[in-house]
Amino acid sequence: MSLFCIADLHLSLGNDKPMDIFSGWQDYTNRILNNWNSIVKDEDTVVVAGDISWAMKLEDCFNDFDFINNKLKGKKILLKGNHDYWWGTKRKIDSYLEENSFDKIKILFNNSYTVGNYNICGTRGWNLEIDSEEDEKILNRELGRLKLSLDSVDNDKETIVFLHYPPLYGTQRCQEIFDILHNYNITKCYYGHLHGQKIIKYSYNGDYEGIKLKLISTDSVSFTPVLIG
Repeated sequence: MSLFCIADLHLSLGNDKPMDIFSGWQDYTNRILNNWNSIVKDEDTVVVAGDISWAMKLEDCFNDFDFINNKLKGKKILLKGNHDYWWGTKRKIDSYLEENSFDKIKILFNNSYTVGNYNICGTRGWNLEIDSEEDEKILNRELGRLKLSLDSVDNDKETIVFLHYPPLYGTQRCQEIFDILHNYNITKCYYGHLHGQKIIKYSYNGDYEGIKLKLISTDSVSFTPVLIG
């Protein structure tokens, strides 16, 4: 049983907002399907760190969730991204998944999961530029969600944190996020959100203050899930 991760699938099987119009994203759904199923097995787990579906409402996610649940191998743990406008309460999403027999999908939202030798924790995060009281309010909410996730761990396995927004972006960083990561002795953090030229200019991959940071947006990892262990 292996653990993989990826972010920013940006699926659009139930609406008219495909990513094919962007350079490098041509035929991306089939590329994800083929690459994913070439390395992931049914007993494996894949964490998807946000921007999962372009659907605006949960009920419009059916085709995308059907693809994730029934076409992609393995179990999946989904995290909220900035474009997941369909996202609601965990209870509502869990009920939707159960009603539609999407039994290979779980939601990471104020909670955690244990997969093999790892604890899976995380939250969406937020922009590094805090320009308003609303930004500060949202960031504080995300910090609280991350703590809730980390506090729900009840074993001594290694804990990995997944974020959608990068905690480090060029010369900017979210000190509050790093404070939490250090306080909980986190040594691995995976994130998404960055695409195109932003990958080249602003992403950080490597050790930062004792924490391994890695960008896992779909186009940055050649539309292929990344093996964690």
